[in-house]
Amino acid sequence: MKKAFFYFSFLTVLCLSACKKETENEIDTEYPTIDVTAASAFPKQCGEVSRGETFTFRALLGDNTALGSLSLDIHHNFDHHTHSTEVETCSMEPIKVPVKPFLLIKSFPIPAEQRSFLMEQQITIPSDIDPGDYHFMIRLTDKEGWQTIKGLSIKIK
Repeated sequence: MKKAFFYFSFLTVLCLSACKKETENEIDTEYPTIDVTAASAFPKQCGEVSRGETFTFRALLGDNTALGSLSLDIHHNFDHHTHSTEVETCSMEPIKVPVKPFLLIKSFPIPAEQRSFLMEQQITIPSDIDPGDYHFMIRLTDKEGWQTIKGLSIKIK
């Protein structure tokens, strides 16, 4: 009888500790965040940058557990397609055929195990590219693989 009580108690403790472990290791289902609302954030929706100049991309990145990676995609919007995630619409130049459009697709490192990170990266716009309407796409992926996209419309002058 004592052995049966001991085994029953042991199994009960084992089951309860396993249940507790499950709740401690919950699965991350939250998307990471890209904040471009701070006064120092750049670019913002309808922002402008100039050919032949360098600007600093700034955004506050966040996640509930850990950030993963960030990539930028800057490409022309001469045909007025849309990726915008913003409510505000920008004035557009007439549709045109690209001759020498600017294209940047690049990944940037985020230090490991960060839950919040101020991304600051220098980006140089070549002086000989087509000016006009462009998209500034920010893709942020957290450590678990959830991705948030922020699509901004900008002008290159």
